[in-house]
Amino acid sequence: MKPITLLLSACLLLAAGAARAGIERLWLGHASADPGRITVCWETAVAADSTVEFGPTAALGQTAHSADPVTLHHVEIPAPRLDGPWHYRVRSGGDASAVIAVRGWETNVLRAIIVADLGFAMTNWAAAVLRERPHLLLSAGDNVPQLHRGGVPAARNDYSAYRQLIDRAPELFRTTPFMPVLGNHDRELRPRGPKPPPEPVYDIEATAFRTFFALPGDRWKWAFDVPAFGVRFIALDLEHTSDFGTTWQTGHAFGTNSVQLAWFRQTMAASRQPFVITLHNERNATVRSLAKGAWWPVLRQGSAVITGFGYFAERALVDGVPCLNTSVSGHGARYPDPQSAFFASADNYVLLTCVPGQPARLELKNMAGEVLDTVLLLLQNE
Repeated sequence: MKPITLLLSACLLLAAGAARAGIERLWLGHASADPGRITVCWETAVAADSTVEFGPTAALGQTAHSADPVTLHHVEIPAPRLDGPWHYRVRSGGDASAVIAVRGWETNVLRAIIVADLGFAMTNWAAAVLRERPHLLLSAGDNVPQLHRGGVPAARNDYSAYRQLIDRAPELFRTTPFMPVLGNHDRELRPRGPKPPPEPVYDIEATAFRTFFALPGDRWKWAFDVPAFGVRFIALDLEHTSDFGTTWQTGHAFGTNSVQLAWFRQTMAASRQPFVITLHNERNATVRSLAKGAWWPVLRQGSAVITGFGYFAERALVDGVPCLNTSVSGHGARYPDPQSAFFASADNYVLLTCVPGQPARLELKNMAGEVLDTVLLLLQNE
C-alpha cells in the first residue's frame, strides 16, 4: 500500500499547487469619488477570494473580504488614515503579498502628477514621478499603445495591455492611486489603417479600460474631489473628434445635445472646490471649437485644462485659463495651440501642488525634475 499512498500524496500536492492563486500584480485606484475610500486591485492566476488587510502601521489590524472567486480583484477599503502613511497586504486562496507601505495623504500639501502617452514612453517616466513623492497619479490619455497585438484584433474585454502597464512600474502603481483618462489608443481593438475599414477600429464603450481600472461613476467620464485641498478633477472622453460617425470613431458623442456635454455642464455647475482641473485627450484648440463652441464656456469656468494630445509640453492662455499639453513622450510632431504662450519638445509631466488656503501651482517638468514652465491658479475669490 505504501506506493499507492505516496502516489496519492503526490497527486494531492500537484492539485494544491495548481489551485494556488498566484498574486501577479497590485495597483491602487478610487472607485468612489471620495478620497477617504481607496480601491486595492490585483490579479491572480486562478479564480479565488479577495482579502485586504490594512492599517496605519505594518501591524495592519483591519480586514475587508469578498468570498466571490475572481481573477481580477477590486476591493474598496476606508483609508486607514488621511494624515500620513498606511500599509496593506492582499490575500487570495493560500497566497499573500508582502506588506506594502503607502505614502497616504498629508495635511499641509497635495502633490498630484498628471502624465500622458505612457504607452509611447522612451524614458523611465515612473522613476521621475516617484521622485516627486506624489499622493495621486492621473493621466490625460493614451495609457497604452493599443489593445491589439501584432495586428491581430483584440477582444473588447482583453486588458493584457493594461497588465503590461502596471508591470512596467510596479512600485509606483502599488503605492499611488492611479486615475487614468481615456485616449484613442486605450480602446484600439485593431490597427487603424489608411482609411476607415468596414469594422470599428475602437471600442467606444472602452470595455477593457472600464473593467481593469477602479474609477468613479461610469469610468469613461468621472469627477473626483479632494476637499481638504480644494481640488476637483473632471475627466472627459474626447479624442480624435474629427472621426466621429465613421468606423474610426473612438469615443462617446460630444455634440450640443450629447449626454457627455450635459453631464459636464452639471458637473462643472455643481463644483464647490476653488480649483477645477479638466482632463481630456483632444487638442485644446479643437475642443474650444467643438459643438459650435459649446464646450469652451463650460471649460473656462474651471481653473485649468490639461490634455495629452500632442507629444510636447505646452501652455496656452485663453481668456485667462491655462490650457496645457503634457506627454512623457515629448519629442513628436509640433502642433502649437494658436494661443500658445510656452512650447517645448521635451519628455514631461505636470505637477500640481496645493497648500490649503493658498494659490495652487501647475508646473510642467522634464524627466530630470527641472521646471519648464509654471502657472499659478488663484483661489476663486481672489
